Amino acid sequence: MPSRKQRRRQQKLRRHEWEEVYLDEEGNEVEPPPELAAQASARPEKRNGRGAATPRGVQPPSWRRVLKRGALFAPLMFVMIAILEPDSSTVEKLIFTGQLALIFIPFSYLIDSMSYRVWRRRTERDSRPAAKSR
Repeated sequence: MPSRKQRRRQQKLRRHEWEEVYLDEEGNEVEPPPELAAQASARPEKRNGRGAATPRGVQPPSWRRVLKRGALFAPLMFVMIAILEPDSSTVEKLIFTGQLALIFIPFSYLIDSMSYRVWRRRTERDSRPAAKSR
């Protein structure tokens, strides 16, 4: 039996259903254009106003993505070092930020590769047919 929160959520989804309506110049309702009607019929039906949850695939690890991530986090690391070490010179802060980036980038690649391997194993396991047990 659904909880009160689930029942309210289902009722809300039923209240807010809508459909596309096409009007001509005079304001009369008309059939949708054929190309849009074909797209609408090709879409899968939604249950309870929501589509089936399909997990997003994990991308294979790439050094380009990891370097971009490092470029995004390096200024944040510099700001944190500047806040935590106000007495250090700017050169010392930059050197420390570079050292942290040298640790962060390979570690980030390692985490990406591990998560990709786990995801790939899980999808292979789920795609195999289940063995019959007696």
